[in-house]
Amino acid sequence: MEIFNDLSTYKSTKKTFVTIGTFDGVHIGHQKVLKNLVKNAKINNAAPLLLTFFPHPRMVLEKDKEIKLINTIDERISLLKKTGLKFLIIQKFTKEYANKTALNFVKNILVDKLNISKLIIGYDHQFGKNREGDFSQLQEYGQQFNFTVEEISQLNIDSIAVSSTKIRKAIEEGEIEKANNYLGYHFMITGEVVKGRNLGEKIGFPTANLNVSETYKLIPKTGAYIVKSEIENNTIFGMMNIGYRPTVSGKHQTIEIHFFDFNKDLYHKTIQVDVLKFLRNEQKFDSVEKLKNQLQKDKQKSLKYINGLLFD
Repeated sequence: MEIFNDLSTYKSTKKTFVTIGTFDGVHIGHQKVLKNLVKNAKINNAAPLLLTFFPHPRMVLEKDKEIKLINTIDERISLLKKTGLKFLIIQKFTKEYANKTALNFVKNILVDKLNISKLIIGYDHQFGKNREGDFSQLQEYGQQFNFTVEEISQLNIDSIAVSSTKIRKAIEEGEIEKANNYLGYHFMITGEVVKGRNLGEKIGFPTANLNVSETYKLIPKTGAYIVKSEIENNTIFGMMNIGYRPTVSGKHQTIEIHFFDFNKDLYHKTIQVDVLKFLRNEQKFDSVEKLKNQLQKDKQKSLKYINGLLFD
């Protein structure tokens, strides 16, 4: 997959099959659109291309700019690499860019720049200034500029439409297994392992403290979770705590992972943590000893769950 960080840097004369969107989460609905795009492009000897945007349009256009995203841009790129796309264009989204009319966008970008042959869009897709471009208008432009348009029908899970918004809500509420079903993979948190206060090590539960530098990354609600990571080509399971460590009077939120049967130095390494299941809410214990007892229970519950995954 070739990646372009701006439309102006894209140069190819090959005809393209294009889809457009933010694709935050690259969830199963997105995956269906991309699978269709790649399959159709291959049949017609065209290049499958995704035009995506960063920052998220809601960060730029809405008063509430505090929207958190399911994926960092690097996580999104990593997921998209698995789809079979030939070209990925990550266009910086600005208010000026948002003011392009639907006609301007189609003529100057899709037709003149991308040499479009077919546009494949998801259900209820709108684009252009004030979201004026819809499916029927795209079909009219397609006839005018000689490209076809296909709309992927709405995808449902248990009669609930899949959307990035619903997935964000599930993650925020700790409903990780529901979010993972919608995503089609495990929700991930990526960050650098940094030094902590070593309190976990003193009670027999050493932790890797994760620093997530992207402030827009969605972090699940506070509590304990079952997780896994790929470290040096090995799958390592563990449990993660997101919270303020009230038992030891913590002042700021931390993300701490205790890996089972693992004692290698991870400081300054960037790791990806896949979140499998919510265990319990964060709570304050009367003593460090009671906290330790609870961690033992959490570990046993985690191991039982993991054994179920491995030997089911």
